[in-house]
Amino acid sequence: MMPKKILTVDDSKTMRDMLLATLRRAGYEVIQAEHGEDGLAKLEANGADVIITDINMPVMDGISFIKACRKRQAYAATPILTLTTESSEEKKAEGRAAGATGWIVKPFNPEKLLRVVEKVCP
Repeated sequence: MMPKKILTVDDSKTMRDMLLATLRRAGYEVIQAEHGEDGLAKLEANGADVIITDINMPVMDGISFIKACRKRQAYAATPILTLTTESSEEKKAEGRAAGATGWIVKPFNPEKLLRVVEKVCP
């Protein structure tokens, strides 16, 4: 069976590397992107079963990235999790309105992150 593909979009290399280590250990294939535009390019080139994105990034922020993913037929139903330092209800509502599936606040707990990923992508 092919491993599930997860696209991680975060401008922090440290955060991308932590996600990479956590997700690879659990058997996922991981594709990394540095911001929303990079994420869209990697998504078009590789596809993804789940997307994990930061909100505050240069070039294209996470909310714009989520909206752009949802406009693409192939990713209209792909689970998109936000992983961000933002915890305000306004930001969460904005994320949900854009099409986010779930919201995880940094710093993340690896086991909890994997449980959420397994729940949205069994």
